[in-house]
Amino acid sequence: MKYRSWISLIGTCILMAFGAAFAFAVIVAAGSAALAGRQASEDPQLTSPATPEIAPGGPYQGVVTDSRCGARHLKNSHLSPAGCARLCVRQGANYVLVDGNRRYKLVGGEEALEKFAGQRIRVSGSRQGETIQVSSAASLF
Repeated sequence: MKYRSWISLIGTCILMAFGAAFAFAVIVAAGSAALAGRQASEDPQLTSPATPEIAPGGPYQGVVTDSRCGARHLKNSHLSPAGCARLCVRQGANYVLVDGNRRYKLVGGEEALEKFAGQRIRVSGSRQGETIQVSSAASLF
């Protein structure tokens, strides 16, 4: 009867654990990739139409904010939602109109949008996809 050393036993256990972990990681990665591919093909928002529709002049209602923070501004910034939106736009973000789950990028009318930042407004203009070309903006309150 041949006795093996305890070092070879520990080495065998470690190799088997690494092999099992690698096999589990491959199975999880393959399943995640398959699920993500299936969800992407079923989600209509992720598939873009061949030619975006152009909708006539609105009006559209929502809150004016910025594309960086959206409807949720940083709590510890010590800025109001209007101040945060203006600061983010100065740093390169765009004004957006948030209406529930919909977000529209606002193009044009920056002076009025800066005045109404953080407020609920009504915007008139033409919409192409998720972009509204602003022709006028007015406060709802």
